[in-house]
Parts: sequence; structure tokens; C-alpha cells
Amino acid sequence: MLCLCLYVPVFGERQTEFEYFESKGLPAELKSIFRLSLLIPSQEFSTYRQWKQKIVKAGDKDLDGQLDFEEFVHYLQDHEKKLRLVFKSLDKKNDGRIDAQEIVQSLRDLGVKISEQQAEKILKSMDKNGTMTIDWNEWRDYHLLHPVENIPEIILYWKHSTIFDVGENLTVPDEFTVEERQTGMWWRHLVAGGGAGAVSRTCTAPLDRLKVLMQVHASRSNNMCIIGGFTQMIREGGPRSLWRGNGINVLKIAPESAIKFMAYEQIKRFIGTDQEMLRIHERLLAGSLAGAIAQSSIYPMEVLKTRMALRKTGQYSGMLDCAKNILAKEGMAAFYKGYIPNMLGIIPYAGIDLAVYETLKNTWLQRYAVNSADPGVFVLLACGTISSTCGQLASYPLALVRTRMQAQASVEGAPEVTMRGLFKHILKTEGAFGLYRGLAPNFMKVIPAVSISYVVYENLKMTLGVDSR
Repeated sequence: MLCLCLYVPVFGERQTEFEYFESKGLPAELKSIFRLSLLIPSQEFSTYRQWKQKIVKAGDKDLDGQLDFEEFVHYLQDHEKKLRLVFKSLDKKNDGRIDAQEIVQSLRDLGVKISEQQAEKILKSMDKNGTMTIDWNEWRDYHLLHPVENIPEIILYWKHSTIFDVGENLTVPDEFTVEERQTGMWWRHLVAGGGAGAVSRTCTAPLDRLKVLMQVHASRSNNMCIIGGFTQMIREGGPRSLWRGNGINVLKIAPESAIKFMAYEQIKRFIGTDQEMLRIHERLLAGSLAGAIAQSSIYPMEVLKTRMALRKTGQYSGMLDCAKNILAKEGMAAFYKGYIPNMLGIIPYAGIDLAVYETLKNTWLQRYAVNSADPGVFVLLACGTISSTCGQLASYPLALVRTRMQAQASVEGAPEVTMRGLFKHILKTEGAFGLYRGLAPNFMKVIPAVSISYVVYENLKMTLGVDSR
């Protein structure tokens, strides 16, 4: 039996012994050892209690609630590798030491701004010899047995695009840690995200269809309200009509997500960075280009989704029939109506969403991330909801014009409606408010969509064997 024990010296009292973990399968060369002891100051006891909880959670492979010797050694080796990667990413000068300026620069690259005085405080907590620089040994000794947040931990806990689905797949793709890539966990995250998106979109499909109807048909003379819109849909096609267009909306998740992820990875390689986390402007550039490639690939499905949502009872027998009718009557070009405003909408949506999410994330990390980068469920949901709402608000006029262009069937001999012409027509006949028709049901679906996708994502993660948060 091997026990790692903790003795906490308290003034005027006998030392108190705390058992940390046991090992029944002790290696032969250590059978003569009965006990390993660790002496620490009493004021650091709470830190080591947190450390124990973290390493047991991270290293307990057989899930028996205890950490045996082999699991403990494996944890230390694995954790040291991660610390080495983070140390190298911070050591900008490649001199084997980290100074205050390198800490400031590294955090600035990630969108976190701190002063040099704040960086010096970080250094002082780890600097043993008073040089105001940290070498590898000081870095390792401080972090190895301390529950701290680092770059891989932030990536792990603050996923956004993979988890939250509000019906518009225009967000910048998430990063994955080196460990997630090496173990193949990344594709399980994507599968869990796709399944969560399918459930979320199906649950909020009635609101999405109402938004499309209001974008296309609502005007000053036809002031469609939410209750009136639902009543009109049910009266025309029954309760099932509320889900028109949802089938194609769900089907396009898989190809769009896969193409966007692959394009994002290739663009990252083209940029030529080997960092685990890209800088903010690099993420926006790579994410926007990947989104444009994915949208270009599946855009005919976007047009089909709009036409299916707007169809009347008996107009089409299904998606294939709808596609055949469009191809026969309007030609191949009809499948790319609204393509330009859709592409232009990627930049404000992705940019605002990323900027707001990163700002909220960094604010929380600076103020509240004491022992872990894990924000918890409610903080993550709040950040995802706010950033998605801001992104949609910024790009909504372009989304409305795109939908109207997708909905307009080509008539032989009729002039082709352009994006510029449609903007002018809406502003002239309906005013600026006309560019935000359908905004209410669109915002109404954000909170349920984010919440549902998160719950389903977490459950699918467990089913697929992904380590829980």
C-alpha cells in the first residue's frame, strides 16, 4: 500500500495527516516504501486540496474515485508535456526564459491586454531567485502541482461555434487542443455539435419559418405579427406546416460543418502559423474565408430551404421535386440568388460574434478565473447568447435582402432584381425598419436554440466518449 500523505503544521497543535491517494498495485522496486510524505505550510492547504481534486479528475483512468501510483505518474508526465508546449509558446525570444514583456505580448496576441506591472506580478509569483525572469524549472515547479488555467485549458472550456447553433452557421470555427487532435476527439466534438444543431433547429423551426415569412411578405400594408403569422401558417397547412423547410435546414449541417472545418485547417496552414491558438485577426480571416468556401459549396441548399419554407400546401411533393421545378423553370442560376449579400454578411456576423465573445471571455478570465478556466454552464450560455445576438443584429439587413432574392422566382422577360435595387426599394417603401422585418422571432429563438444545443451537445459528448468538461 502506497500512501501520499499531507502534514499540515498548525501552531500549538499536532501535525494533521491527510491521505491523498492509495495504490494497491505498487511497482516491485517500491514495495519497500510504506509512505511518501509531503510537508507544506498550513496556509497553502486549500491550494493543495484543489490540486488533489483536479489531478484525480484528470488522471483517474479506471474511474474508481482514487488515483493510484501508475495513474499519478502518467498524470505528471502528461501534464509536463502540456506545460512544455505552453512555455515554448510564451518564450518569444527562444532564450529559455520568460520575462514580463513576453507575457504581455503573448496575451496581447490572444486578445487579452494587461499592463507590464500586472505581468510583473505574475512573474513574482513564480520567480524563485529574484531575477524577474522564469526559466523552465521555475515554470514547471510552480505549475505542475497547481490548478491553473493555460492556453489548452481555455481552448477546451471556451468552445463556441461547435456547441451553439442558432440556425446560421457563419461563426468562426473553434480551435482544438493538440491533445484533442492527437486522440481524435476533434471529430467527436464535430459530430456532437452537428447532432445538437439538428435537434436545436428542429425545436426552433416554427420560429425560423415565421421569420422567413415576415422577411418576404411583411410590409406596411401587410403588418404581420407573431401570433397572426402562426395562425396563418396553421390555417393554411395545419400544425405540420410549421416545420416546412426544416428537413433541408438540418441536412445541410453535416456538409457545411465538414467543409468549413477542413477549409479552416488548410487556411491556417497557408497562413503558416504553428501556434495552438491563432491571433484574433488571424482567426477572423481564416474563419471568414472558410465560411465563404462552405457557404459557396452548399448555397443551393440555402435557396431550397427558403423556397420550401415559403411553399404552399401541395406546391411541391418534396425537396427533390422543388429542386427539379426550380431547375426547369428558372435555370441553374436560380440556385445562387442572393449569393452576394450572403457572402457580404459573413464578415459582420463572424467579426462581431467573435469580437463580443472574446471580449466577454477575456473579461471573465481576468476577473473570475482564479483556479480554473472553466466558466460554468450559465456564463458560457450567456456569452454565446449575447455574441450570437450581436452578430445577427449587425448582419440582419443583408440576411433579409438575401432571403427576398432567394424567394423571388425568375419570370421570363422580367428584369433581374439586384441587391442594390432591393435595398433602395425597401428603404423607399418601408424605411430603415423594413430591413429588420422578422427580427422579433429571430431573437426569440436565440435563447432556446443556444440552450437546447448546449444540453444535447453535452449529452452526445458523453455518449461518444468525450471527456466531460
